[in-house]
This record gives sequence, C-alpha cells and structure tokens, in this order.
Amino acid sequence: MYKEFSELKDKRILVVGLGRTGVTLCHFLCKHGAQVMVTDHKSKPELSTQVEQLDGLPIKFDLGGHSPKTFLQQDLVILSPGVPSKLKIFDYARSQGIKITGEFEFSINFIKEPVIGVTGTNGKTTVAKLIEAFLTASDIKTWVGGANEHPMTEYLLQEDRAQVVIAEVSAFMLEHCENFVPQNIVFTNLAENHKDRYNHMEEYINAKRRIFRNTNQATTSILNADDHAVVELARDPAVQRGKIFYFSRKAVLEPQIMNIGGAVNIGDEIKVRTGPEIESYSIKGLRMRGRHSIENVMAAILTAREHGAKHESVQSAMNAFGQIPHRLEYVRKVGGVQFFNDSKATNVHAVLRALDTFDENVILICGGKDTDCTFKPLETSIRRKVKTLILVGEAKERIHREIGELTETFLIGTFEEAVYIAYQRSRIGDSVLLSSGCPSFDMFDSYEERGDYFKEIIKKFR
Repeated sequence: MYKEFSELKDKRILVVGLGRTGVTLCHFLCKHGAQVMVTDHKSKPELSTQVEQLDGLPIKFDLGGHSPKTFLQQDLVILSPGVPSKLKIFDYARSQGIKITGEFEFSINFIKEPVIGVTGTNGKTTVAKLIEAFLTASDIKTWVGGANEHPMTEYLLQEDRAQVVIAEVSAFMLEHCENFVPQNIVFTNLAENHKDRYNHMEEYINAKRRIFRNTNQATTSILNADDHAVVELARDPAVQRGKIFYFSRKAVLEPQIMNIGGAVNIGDEIKVRTGPEIESYSIKGLRMRGRHSIENVMAAILTAREHGAKHESVQSAMNAFGQIPHRLEYVRKVGGVQFFNDSKATNVHAVLRALDTFDENVILICGGKDTDCTFKPLETSIRRKVKTLILVGEAKERIHREIGELTETFLIGTFEEAVYIAYQRSRIGDSVLLSSGCPSFDMFDSYEERGDYFKEIIKKFR
C-alpha cells in the first residue's frame, strides 16, 4: 500500500545521522510539512557543512550525542543507512512504542513505479548502471539510487518520474525492510563483509535475505548460479514464490538454464532466454575488465529484457559501456607502468575479483578501516600475481600478519607515501592496483575521496 506525501504534514520525525542521506531526507520532510529534528553523535562544528546545507529550514538539532528525551518526543524515527540499528538508544525507544525505520524503507513506501532491487556483496553499482544503460538505449526512462551517491529520498524530491526505478540495496538498508516489494531482485554474489557491523556471517546473510521478504508470483529473481551461497539462498520458500532466472559463466549449465530461462556465457557470446526464444549477444566488444564483468552483464541483460529493452539497443549499449569511476578504473600509464583505481573494493571478495583480471606483476595497495574480515582468501592470488604488497591504514598490521609473508611487503604510514612507494618498486610491464579490501573511513570520508586522491597523486608522476 503506497503512502501519500500529505501523510507527513505535522508529523514529528527524528532523522538520525546527518550525512548525505540525512541532509536529503530533511529537505524532503520539510517540503511536505513534517516537524523535523536531527540527531547525530558528531558535534555541530564537525557537521558544519551539512548544517549549512539545511540553512533556512525549520529544523531542530540534537548534536554531539543521542538524548533519550529527543527520541520519546517523536512519531517516527528514521535512520540513515550508516547508523547501526542495534544501538541501545533505539532499543529503548522501541520499548516505549516509538516506530523506528530506515531511510530506504521509509522512501520506498512512496514510490509507485516498478522497482528493481539490486543487491549482493559486490557488483551492485556496475549492474545497476548497466541496466540503466540498456533501458535508456531502449528509450525507457530510469532513475538509479540507493547505496550510491543518490539516496532514495532524492527521487521523491524531484518532480520528474521514471518508468523504472533501479535501487542499489545494501545489507544496511535491508535491515529495516518490512514492505519493500521489488518487481525484480538481482542477487550478484554473497561473501563475508561488514564484520564491524555483523557479529557473524549468518547475521549478514539474514539482512540480505530480507530483500525476498515480500516476493510474489509477479516477482522475478535474477540469481548467480556460480555463487554457492546465492544458490543456497534460492532454496528459501520466499524466493520460490516468484519466477527465477539464473545466470552463469559455466557452459555446462546451458541446457538446464535455457530450459527454464536465464543467461549463460559460452565463449565470446551470451545466450539469453527470458521468453520463448533464445537470444545471443556478443561480448567481443566488451570494454570492461574481468570475468566477473560478464556476470554483471548477464544479470543486467536479463533484468533489462524483463522491462522491455530491445535486443539491438542492449548490444549497442553494451559495446559502448565504459569504465565506472573507482571500479577497476584505468588511470594512466607512466614509464611503462599501468595504474588502476579500484577504491570501491571495500571488502576482500572485491580484491579477489580485481586480481582475477591480472596475469602477474601486480603491485597491490591494500588497507584502510579494519572491519576484521580475513584476507586469507587472497593467499593463492598473492602468491601467483602480486610481486609487491603495500599495506596502509588502520588494518595494515592485521593484514600483514595474515598474508604479509607471501610476497615482498611494506607497511607504510601515509596513503600518499604508499602510492609513491608502489611507483618506486614498479618496473616496465607492472600494474599498480589500488584495491584496498577495506572501507576508507580511517583516512577518508568515502571510497570516492580515496580514489580521487590516488588519481591526483598519479597525475604528478613523470
């Protein structure tokens, strides 16, 4: 049941977390007459930029901590995705009958257009952008947001409406989901992640699993047949309520998948079936690096075809699709050495996928905020492909204990120095790869800021 904007008038709403999402949410709530208060554990001076962006709006602030009294005065509390949902103050508020939800769940209740929910540990942004490109090329108007630089509330703020809304959905966003009913669910892969937020893997999986909570016969789930954890998830009766398309890079699965519908990579082509006919798409002109890129393309084709994308438009858009910033982004070549920015690789599984695209002679820059995820899955790739490992940031000592003995390793104090050392150790034919395996928040405000700084440093090299 969709909600109307008029329901927000005079409602007392507390926004928790004043990042990009919180600021956008405040603008939306004020626009529709809600009585808005903001709380954040950071102080007003620390949040001066964000507070300035709310200048002129009738908002009250409770900054530098979370006061129980503030929570008890509200009709609704809305958390930004980065705010852990298990804080004691939230348990206390719930015990007093205060409704608490997340920005994603709150926003999605107002969106009446068909929604594609893209989730998984890695690949969400690329798949979402590919779907957008395929639909746009077919003259189908789209909007992309969620776990990227565009909070879902941003869509509600604009007057223009899309034909299809594509939502990148993180585990954090799914924690609060009760009523989210996506028309399509894309599940890219599932690996260990966010150990700083989830006590064990099962907690993380359970958060991800919530995307299937309201599946019905009209739901199409598009799942990675090559990912064991995703296939196990598909056994859930909630998933089975709708239609399932699998995608795979294993040619041996072609008969099985083509029988029920899905996509399979065979050599230089992708075979796709979403209806009675089997279609073929060439990947010879694909400009993205890595075998995992083929998985992303298959997931996107299946989803786009479900929404009416035309075969020739998809093929054309696929050939034209370039690199996405901070995702195995080629930066430049200096003195015979290639530099790649994969700052978006904020977990170990993403680093593994990045290394998979190189043959050898990699100088790898790793490290960042320590989330306690093990780096041991990288052992084989480090031995085979990484000639020098540069460790930096909060997690460097632990990473060194786990994999530092496998190759030449340096522990560096600053990010800038790490990039310079990587260049100094390189030789003609080498590749310097920033693929940290960690979030950026020990040194930077975002992975984008980290990647941009990496590129700035490299521009100075001669």
